Amino acid sequence: MCPAENETEGCPIGAASCARLDELRQARAQIADLSEKVQIDSLTGLYNYRCFLQHAEQELERTRRNGHPTALIMVDLDHFKRVNDDWGHEAGNQTLRRCASMMKNELRKIDIPCRYGGEEFALLLPATQLPHAVAVANRLRLIIQRTPIDFGDQQFTVTASMGVDVSRKGEDLTPGQFVERADAQLYQAKINGRNRVCHPDYGARRPKGQVGRDEKDELLRP
Repeated sequence: MCPAENETEGCPIGAASCARLDELRQARAQIADLSEKVQIDSLTGLYNYRCFLQHAEQELERTRRNGHPTALIMVDLDHFKRVNDDWGHEAGNQTLRRCASMMKNELRKIDIPCRYGGEEFALLLPATQLPHAVAVANRLRLIIQRTPIDFGDQQFTVTASMGVDVSRKGEDLTPGQFVERADAQLYQAKINGRNRVCHPDYGARRPKGQVGRDEKDELLRP
């Protein structure tokens, strides 16, 4: 910081200019703070949906350019509506915060955890092959399953279903298409009993159209 006006006799650019620089520094700091808030989900502290789209586009472009695979894990908390109904909405908020913290703590610094919306999360893993992404997802699933959620003097547990997909060299995906592919795997996790990880190499696929829209909506209902 520049010295105050009565201490600026030695300031090489003059007291007025020095004070103006201080104002500019403060303004830049405020802008940086606002920019961060725009990118962060206020409840969980993870990146928000808008920021997810930006990062997804950047990582997919990096995959197109240098061939390094990008993995996406879509996470949905199972029967989340029951938490709100049985324990109240603040318990639901606490569940989202705790699960977000568990996932963030287990990921690498280069990974990008986001709250996609409601009780759904999107985890971008740069430079990650499918087997590693599946291993990460299974580790996160077990941590969520085994870690009690503290709420007042009570505890309860939740589970999560996860769908994994990877964008590879030669593919030209948009963020929306990438999410659609990982969501298709998430549907499979729900269909096969929840609290599991599904991915393109997971068992035999159901024939297209075998599961109707109404059934999918019911399976994905919190």
